[in-house]
Amino acid sequence: MIAVLDAPSNLGLRPPREGHEPGVRRLARALRGHGIVGRLQAEDAGRVDPPPYVFGPDHETGYLNGPGLVDYTERLAACIGEVLDRGEFPVVLGGDCGILLGPMLALRRRGVYGLAHLDGHDDYSPRRDPSAVAGRLVAAGMALGLVTGHGPAALTDVEGLRPYVEEEHVAHIGLQREPEDFELFDLDAFEASRVRRFPIEYIREHGADSAAEGARAHLEAAPIVGYWIHLDADILDKSVMPAVDSPNPDGLSFEELTSVLRTLVASPRAVGLHVAIYDPELDPDGMAGAALTDTLGAAFA
Repeated sequence: MIAVLDAPSNLGLRPPREGHEPGVRRLARALRGHGIVGRLQAEDAGRVDPPPYVFGPDHETGYLNGPGLVDYTERLAACIGEVLDRGEFPVVLGGDCGILLGPMLALRRRGVYGLAHLDGHDDYSPRRDPSAVAGRLVAAGMALGLVTGHGPAALTDVEGLRPYVEEEHVAHIGLQREPEDFELFDLDAFEASRVRRFPIEYIREHGADSAAEGARAHLEAAPIVGYWIHLDADILDKSVMPAVDSPNPDGLSFEELTSVLRTLVASPRAVGLHVAIYDPELDPDGMAGAALTDTLGAAFA
């Protein structure tokens, strides 16, 4: 049984403009409006509301909304744990990518799990000059790094469980580098990691199906109980998914994404999924949100 749980947190993103909260907090409401619960024939598992968004820096953790992220991670993990205890498959509607901390903490409490990370960015590489954003690092841009143990203990070592997932138990699909990435981030760190990678170059040469099958095979061969699926909507091409904070100029089509998700959720090792970064404020006619809902429905059909 699928259980749909709302996690409408935007704590892991910077304001798109002064005094304005990121619009991803409306993702869950938008997908519900497109009928996601019915499409998945799912149980409604409710929502976990985030603490208030704070615009100022947090120098203790170094991360924007750091204390709120700590609180939210633990509460979201507890709720996901309850869904898993009922033997249900959680589909979590974010939210920014920082919500990844919640499910990975929930799973780490239960044992050793893996992660299929579908994202147009690596969400791992550290800033070359962190002082430029002192107190304002964003969890959405470092989510994979945080769950693999890189970052402040308040976020990465709850209950002494660092890392929530080992790097070698992660398969990343869809990475595309942009020119500014080389200036802002230490990309060598990700290249040197033990994460199994299927970047956009691999997909263009071998196909999305091959990437999905490779990721699934990697995770099924790992000494893990199961794996979570992280879906960042910016893995999609900007021609079909413009409603994200960093549109992807060479991303997947909805058809490719449907195929990838279908392969991953069909595995007996798959235990849950969340979707993040789609921003309804950037989708005034709702077409991108409707297509994203269709894709999720088709993946589970």
